[in-house]
Amino acid sequence: MKKTLTIVFLLLSIGAAWAQQMTVQAPKSVYEGDNFTVRFVVDARANGFQGPTFKGFSLRSGPNSSSSSSFSFVNGQMTSSVQTVFSYTLAADMVGTFTIDPATCTVDGKKISSQSFTIKVEKSDPNRRQQQQQQQRQAYNPWDQQPRQASEIDSKSLFARASISKSNPYQGEQVIVTYKIYTQVPLSQYAIDKLPGNRGFWAEDLSEGRQIKQYEETVGDRRYQVAEIRRGALFAQQSGALTIEPLDLNVLAMVQRQRQRTGTIWDLFDDPFFSAREAVERPLSTNRIQVNVKPLPAAPDGFTGAVGRFDVQGGLTLDKVKANEAVSYRLTVTGSGNLMLIDAPNPEFPNVFEVYDPQIDDNIKKGDNGVSGSRTFEWVLIPRTQGKYTIPACRFVFFDPATGHYVTKTIDPQEIEVEKGDARNIAHAGSKDDVRLLNSDINYLHPTGRLHFLRHEDHAGLAFWLCAVIIVLLTIGILIFSKRRREAGQDVAGMRMKRAVRLARKRLKRAESHLHDADSNAFYEEIYRAIWGCLSDKYNIPLSTLSRDTVTQCLVDKQVPAEQQERIMKVLQEVDLARFAPGDAHTQMQSVYNDALNMIVAL
Repeated sequence: MKKTLTIVFLLLSIGAAWAQQMTVQAPKSVYEGDNFTVRFVVDARANGFQGPTFKGFSLRSGPNSSSSSSFSFVNGQMTSSVQTVFSYTLAADMVGTFTIDPATCTVDGKKISSQSFTIKVEKSDPNRRQQQQQQQRQAYNPWDQQPRQASEIDSKSLFARASISKSNPYQGEQVIVTYKIYTQVPLSQYAIDKLPGNRGFWAEDLSEGRQIKQYEETVGDRRYQVAEIRRGALFAQQSGALTIEPLDLNVLAMVQRQRQRTGTIWDLFDDPFFSAREAVERPLSTNRIQVNVKPLPAAPDGFTGAVGRFDVQGGLTLDKVKANEAVSYRLTVTGSGNLMLIDAPNPEFPNVFEVYDPQIDDNIKKGDNGVSGSRTFEWVLIPRTQGKYTIPACRFVFFDPATGHYVTKTIDPQEIEVEKGDARNIAHAGSKDDVRLLNSDINYLHPTGRLHFLRHEDHAGLAFWLCAVIIVLLTIGILIFSKRRREAGQDVAGMRMKRAVRLARKRLKRAESHLHDADSNAFYEEIYRAIWGCLSDKYNIPLSTLSRDTVTQCLVDKQVPAEQQERIMKVLQEVDLARFAPGDAHTQMQSVYNDALNMIVAL
């Protein structure tokens, strides 16, 4: 009966995977010049996301990913749900109707895609635009200063500047970057044209939902009105010298309209009090910031990429259960730092426990001081044998940049007593991302019955035996398949190694199409994903710690020949330089493509 239930839930899980879809949340129509958000939602844990190009729109930010998970117990049955969201912030540049191509991602090793959709961009209504500008003026109050002539607005009376809380952080350490407008002239509004490119950093926007801060500040011998327009948290993903690119914006300065003297009595009213003001648009750009990122010291065992200041707590939700009933083991990390980049630790559970992949629940807050909150890892455990068991102490290791040392937090050992359970109450799961507990088995046999003799013609014929043999063979095949799939699912590193080159070749194929279209930006994006994704999967390096230093160290540990190591690092350097090096762009792209292909084939 246990095997029969396994087959049933295997078929249900396969059907659920086929039914998995990616839905799109986007407006059907927007106005020219508007900013809006497009979301791709998957009701499962998804990775390998490939977004559309959004032709006809400007990309403000994205893709930004987030995930959430939940559990529920009803009448002894447990269900879990996971949702992954990929979002973009876009700007409508021109009037027309635009078709957005499908996005794709991977769920449980299977590729799914969204439906294509259209967005209609309508011509902006002047009355509506005026109303929006009025609202922006109310939210962004002009400063009470005397207007100047347009010719008097120079780089000393109006400029923008970026500053960072720490210029020499550790890799993974949180630093705050702030963008400000300094002015000695009245301003009515501003608009960000281009967000800074923070290559080598993981960036989090801290300005969403907060009002603009205004205050006074002295620079040199001048007093300025300051508006803090944007604040962000940056986490360096590699060591060495990195650059924070400028932020480009436009502001509307209120200036004194010049009047030509006529030699009449009306010249007496040529006074700032009587003269009209007009808005003059001025482009601004912040300064570049050079950051020298220090590498982390040699990490001890148990380090999963956490950099910041954290505390940890957790343990079993129950200390006494029956066999074949579920119990949860939770570990909650709280504090400030790179919470969204922390990987799950590896607690040790007794062999008699069936352990499912941890579900992750984030409660992350973004404030002026950066990213803080909590990340909870929850393992679902099903003890199969009665007895008393001990879960050893779980260690959580993080790097504290304030002290420059690693800190270890420990959850005490957990005792659990497993009582004899109902043999019919056995938990089966088609996949480790969707757990269901069964509280009932087949009905009992009816106590009464009546026997009767079969006539010769009632015996089963050839068709019956043929169907029986086919069913038996199918059952054996499904059991073997499910066993191998379960074993493969437990070998995460092996699965990543198997899919490394396959995913890289798919990305190279897309890069080849961009090469023929002469789309350099999309081409280099696919080349980067192919190379770094292949190295991450092939050598089982977490994305949170992936850098040239970690790749070099991993190649040495894996005893890769020195010649091949030099070839890999040379290709990485050539790809970095090709985007900015002068010369024939198509020839460079072809050379980069050939080098990347040869490197991946060699891997």
